Amino acid sequence: MRTKDILSEKGSRVATAQETLLLVDVVSIFLSKHIGSMVVMNNHDEIIGIVAPNDVLKAIDNHPQHITTITVSEIMTRDIIVVTPEDDIDQLMTIMTKNRIRHLPVVDKGELIGLVSIGDVVKAKSTVQDVEIRYLTD
Repeated sequence: MRTKDILSEKGSRVATAQETLLLVDVVSIFLSKHIGSMVVMNNHDEIIGIVAPNDVLKAIDNHPQHITTITVSEIMTRDIIVVTPEDDIDQLMTIMTKNRIRHLPVVDKGELIGLVSIGDVVKAKSTVQDVEIRYLTD
């Protein structure tokens, strides 16, 4: 199973944020949309980072007096890893485990086309294993 198969199952909608978005607004979006990360884009719709709740918590812990003025660009992870629609789920699991990350943006021809989470990958892996078990049992 490949990244594109996960996206066809879950959809390709991705929550994005501009780098000027305030930390307090990020928290509201995480809670209202029930999401665990947002891809950060610049004014040219290029990926420049990713922000997750852990980034928010670190910012609050490090600068509690400035939580109403901190922007996404100050807390986001800049060196992000992206994957392609053709990467297989074993590659995704390896990347996520090795780098201790939970979300991977999916990019095709320079364009953001989706986001996969560790939960998406585990679900896909479980589905593949269920199919293999049924096949071997039959």
